[in-house]
Amino acid sequence: MKDTRIHLESSPESWCHFTGAASIHSHTLCSRETLSFVNKLARGCGPLRVALQRGRAKYKEANGSELDLSRAWWTPPIAPYDAWQLERDQIQHRLGLHALVSMTDHDTIEAPMSLGTVLDCHDLPISVEWTVPFGPTFFHLGVHNIPAKSATELMDQMSALTRSRSTLHLRSLLEALSRPQESLVVFNHPCWDESGVGQQTHDEWAARFATEYGAYLHAFEINGLRRWAENRRALQMARDFEKPVISGGDRHTLEPNAILDLTNASSFAEYVAQVRAGHTDVLIMRQYRDPFQLRILQGLHELMQTHKNHGRGWQHWSDRVFYRCDDGIVRSMSTLFANHVPVSVQIFVKGLSMMRHPSVRRTFRYAFSPGEELVL
Repeated sequence: MKDTRIHLESSPESWCHFTGAASIHSHTLCSRETLSFVNKLARGCGPLRVALQRGRAKYKEANGSELDLSRAWWTPPIAPYDAWQLERDQIQHRLGLHALVSMTDHDTIEAPMSLGTVLDCHDLPISVEWTVPFGPTFFHLGVHNIPAKSATELMDQMSALTRSRSTLHLRSLLEALSRPQESLVVFNHPCWDESGVGQQTHDEWAARFATEYGAYLHAFEINGLRRWAENRRALQMARDFEKPVISGGDRHTLEPNAILDLTNASSFAEYVAQVRAGHTDVLIMRQYRDPFQLRILQGLHELMQTHKNHGRGWQHWSDRVFYRCDDGIVRSMSTLFANHVPVSVQIFVKGLSMMRHPSVRRTFRYAFSPGEELVL
């Protein structure tokens, strides 16, 4: 690991000399998010398990086939401008620093491209979280500040590689993405076995990927929605490959990024130059110290509440969950359930709504095991 320092929001004396902060890696309603995590989450959560079982039964009754969550996805509830504003405001109003924001939806640059004509967002970089197939698994790369003149063409090439699951042109594409001096390529959450191939297998292939393509990777990420034990492994991996570490908040709902980067750069290009030179400062925000389970429940609550001003009119959670049916047509859960969501699912959603009450949050905070110690 190069010259990387980690700071805590609760110790401002260590970071008060910085003039700005960067929010890297966050999502908007343009992202498609897999629902594969639901099966795993349901195994440890009785109410969710019952709701899922009833939902499967209701779907089979209505459609005559089994519900396959690998064909389903959800979209975050927040529009691009609102997402940008949420990240900017945390930095400006809570920390009193100049804000740099880069938003990275999954395999699409729709959000930053759509904000290109908005005066407030004139300096928003064109960025993406790119899904890269590799061996039996896949990895996510944060590709930031893609040159505008070639962004659409490069995104088309990235999407084609993802769909084909072929690495034939991976090296040349990574070289093209990393070549511009103002661009940044980050190995996002490198130790997360998201595909479920097994931790040891994932780690072996992650090390192989970093060995083969490390010349095109400018930094490794520690992630605001992953446990600290996993982030510690990412820190060690960065040391092994002599790469700097940067933040990746990975916000999907309404909690602003829990990990940021500190900087004295006045522009995103200057920040990129600092990272590429190997000098980084990571700031752990207070919300990261909350119990992991509490933060996940809070995120589920924010996802499943009604958003009356949703940017695409998808006010209810079932409007924002989609399924590719046997006939190949994509339908929302509202359509599939004919607007009659199973009672067990409604109860689960109402139960999550209790998370808005501070007393309930305090109860959950004490009920869950304390957050893992941050050993810096």
